[in-house]
Amino acid sequence: MLTTDKTLIQQLLDELVDAWNRGDTEAYGARFLADATFTNVNGMFHDSREEFNRRHDDIFRGALKGTTITLVARKIRFIRPDVAVVDTDCGVFGATVQPPGVQAGADGSLRTCLLLVLVKQGGSWWIAAHHSALSPARRYDARRQCAMSPPEKRQRLNHD
Repeated sequence: MLTTDKTLIQQLLDELVDAWNRGDTEAYGARFLADATFTNVNGMFHDSREEFNRRHDDIFRGALKGTTITLVARKIRFIRPDVAVVDTDCGVFGATVQPPGVQAGADGSLRTCLLLVLVKQGGSWWIAAHHSALSPARRYDARRQCAMSPPEKRQRLNHD
């Protein structure tokens, strides 16, 4: 069951990426429960799929119009067979405007951590909570350099 559920959760992440990359508000919010919660990178709290869609429509028409994203699951943890917490790294590419206080990574991308609480209903996984936080560019770049460096440099970066 866990392998199948992990596959279904990855499909959900892929659907989110596809919808964002097309700027499709309805598709991006389609797996968001009607009473789910959303906290954005600025700490603004929203309650309901309607608010989630409205906010993302603003995003897709405004500051992040035409951007693309990547979502990489760092960890999928099953609290119960029908409840999962998914911790992801998110990259936003192609932003022409940076939100105040946001520093782009070396590749020009904006990096966030996205925590999703998912519930399984009717054989499908649904978003019950969507919480974003900015990833400090320095931390991200150090990890990336660490992963691409010789062992002695990785050891030094991991201890800095």
